[in-house]
Amino acid sequence: MPKPRTKEQIQCRYYRWLLGTRDGVYFVDGRVNIPSLGRRSLGTRNRAEALRDLDDLDLNLAVQHGQAHANLLKTESRQIVPWAEGRKLYEGYVKRPIISGGPRPSTAKRYRAVLDKFIPFAEAQGRRTWNELNRQLMDDYAGWLDGESYAYATEYLELTTLKQISKFLIENQHLPSSAAFSYPLKKPDGTDTYCWKPTEVEAILQHCQTPELAWLREVVVGLAATGLRISELASLRWSDVNPEKTLITLTDETTKKSRRGQEKRTTKSGRDRTFPIQEMLGDLLRTLSPHPDGRIFHGALGGKIKADTVRRILIRDVLTPLASQFPSRPGEPGFIDGRLHSFRHYFCSNCANSGTTERVLMNWLGHRNSRMVHRYYHLHDEESIRQMQQVKLF
Repeated sequence: MPKPRTKEQIQCRYYRWLLGTRDGVYFVDGRVNIPSLGRRSLGTRNRAEALRDLDDLDLNLAVQHGQAHANLLKTESRQIVPWAEGRKLYEGYVKRPIISGGPRPSTAKRYRAVLDKFIPFAEAQGRRTWNELNRQLMDDYAGWLDGESYAYATEYLELTTLKQISKFLIENQHLPSSAAFSYPLKKPDGTDTYCWKPTEVEAILQHCQTPELAWLREVVVGLAATGLRISELASLRWSDVNPEKTLITLTDETTKKSRRGQEKRTTKSGRDRTFPIQEMLGDLLRTLSPHPDGRIFHGALGGKIKADTVRRILIRDVLTPLASQFPSRPGEPGFIDGRLHSFRHYFCSNCANSGTTERVLMNWLGHRNSRMVHRYYHLHDEESIRQMQQVKLF
């Protein structure tokens, strides 16, 4: 029968320790770690003092073994902020009411998505605290986002969010002023989002005519026929569609009372908008059956659509197999670089080329001015040639 363990297991910030006493004096055993940290006396009979000394020992050995930055040794322990603690502080800050200056719920949700990716990345690099956020870690994360095929605008938003969180923690004295660092970012000018061509969208829809990808085909039709953002499409409900299936009303519920069991929907503009249902989308809606959750579009397993999951499956199961049919020009974005937001660009360009007026298109997309409509519009060579052929000199 094994001898009962008399030592207390303590998980510090960097290492795991066994805490025990010998002749009333506390000591720790760190041989369970890799590398082994040996056995060490803490030189005190007071448990609270022993735990404080153990925190110091844990940090000093982490610096010694390259698991933490040496500048942490100069920081008071109360100003060492683990990722989870800093996240909790910031998320509490952004949850303040809109009337008090808080961001819209959709914006707060975007912050969560950033941290859901960044914190696991930082921990994989051996970084455990907001004190260790610096230029090098930001560069490494930007490189990882590049490798995961995120668009420039997305990378800009993610890195800007991290800068904002660091600034918030410093200004509220959770982090020391020495944690501040400069990290200039160039704001996106124009867009590098690829805009699909009609033949490419047709090929994507054809490729998705399999039982495994039928759900994705529905999502693509929804995006290409409405210009909705993926978050807006994911929240679209049957109650948003009029009985004749000719109009969709997208309602922003920020200031409205929550329905029982249903999260509030927000639009980026904060305004309601109504737009007609395009013919192909209408045909699709008439083939779909109402779902118990009230939403129109769903993921592969019938659950709520998650943008990152849809993006990965689109790249892996659709764009990559079709890439050889639509080769890219050297140095230019092409078919393989298209993403979910490309369908918004496609919708805008397709409408403009079909004669939809700018004012109408602004209403459909939910924009107050034409600047974003101009950003979304792409004139492909084929369309340019077609338009020129209609020009008569005499």
